[in-house]
Amino acid sequence: MPVSNRHILEQSSSLGALGRVLLTTLEQQLLGKMPKGAPKLPGPVLEAVYPARSAELVRDYVANVGGDPSAYRGTLPPHMFSQWGFGLAGRALEGVPYRMSRVLNGGCNYEVRAPIPANEPLQVTARLESIDDDGRRAVMQQRVITSTPSVKEALIADMFAIVPLSSGKKKDGNGAKEAKKEQPRVPSDGKEIAFFDVSATAGLDFAKLTGDFNPIHWIPAAAKASGFPNVILHGFGTMARTIEGLNKGLFGGDVTRIKKWSCRFTKPLVLPAKVSLYVKGNEVFVGAAPGGPAYLVGSFEI
Repeated sequence: MPVSNRHILEQSSSLGALGRVLLTTLEQQLLGKMPKGAPKLPGPVLEAVYPARSAELVRDYVANVGGDPSAYRGTLPPHMFSQWGFGLAGRALEGVPYRMSRVLNGGCNYEVRAPIPANEPLQVTARLESIDDDGRRAVMQQRVITSTPSVKEALIADMFAIVPLSSGKKKDGNGAKEAKKEQPRVPSDGKEIAFFDVSATAGLDFAKLTGDFNPIHWIPAAAKASGFPNVILHGFGTMARTIEGLNKGLFGGDVTRIKKWSCRFTKPLVLPAKVSLYVKGNEVFVGAAPGGPAYLVGSFEI
């Protein structure tokens, strides 16, 4: 079922962040304005207060990623944090010495310390915690903490933004080029617990629900210009489907069981797509078949 355009009206924070990224990209490309030197780390703590999310937005978001909206009565899904955290996290990257047009979403970790009340304003902080730059790529860790007036630090999440810096292979201590890392794969003995039939419009639908309107997710020409065969699903879109698959497939619909979550987005999921969720112990994988490439790898604690 198509997602209503009215949800776009609730995405001012994320849309504002995308606007700032576009402006920065234009300045970098047209005017050659690049920040010099590494920023002081950790960076400053940014704060914002957002109105309570509408019940309609939460309902449609949960339904879109395969969950049961009734399971979240009175609370927000933890995996929805990008909807309110993306904008502030984006501001935390301002001033880093990298081309913002090349930033990729590498994955995230989060810890659920308490349920997030759905009917309260969201008090959000974000900070750039660290930068790991090895010459080939830079990994920037942003911490986003979500509180409400009645619950402090309900959710602590780390987002990892990746900027490719060089196409060359990394050299070892002797100057020899190291072998390219093998693409993560679904284990051959992984247990399939869910199947996802993801439509060609899933990227646009998720953008309406979260505000991440990066054109590679919903405009085929933009995706192809970036080297993809077609539009690709947001990493957080794959993650949300994965967590809801675990809620249904392992925990009988109990959405409170997962307390800690960690994942990496290891391969772009080109749309449309048919993939499955596999588990092995507390490890999770999203892929088309056992032994095949994994689009997401992760783990959880209950």
